[in-house]
Amino acid sequence: EVQLQASGGGLVQPGGSLKLSCAASGFTFDDYAIAWFRQAPGKEREAISCISSSGESTYYADSVKGRFTISRDNAKNTVYLQMNSLKPEDTAIYYCARKVGSSTYTVPSEYDYWGQGTLVTVSS
Repeated sequence: EVQLQASGGGLVQPGGSLKLSCAASGFTFDDYAIAWFRQAPGKEREAISCISSSGESTYYADSVKGRFTISRDNAKNTVYLQMNSLKPEDTAIYYCARKVGSSTYTVPSEYDYWGQGTLVTVSS
């Protein structure tokens, strides 16, 4: 059974940092690109970052570029999202997802399995 387990969310003050993890199981992890999406209350789900199967290529939304870093450890079947300089507008539920399509990473239909989400709240 394919599973993606997102963790690491929490409450952090503006300017702070968090590191999210996405632990995968049930498939050959290094065959797939993995992305992080987020969804804030009342807003559509937004793709924020993606990493290729090998880890050699990474992609970021303009809203997080320079502040967030995606990485993966294929030996541990885990993708990470290091989030620095957090802002209140980063508050959202963060999801990881497995990419199966060949189109742009920003399209949700490119993904077949999603983690359950982890809540990040940036507030003083």
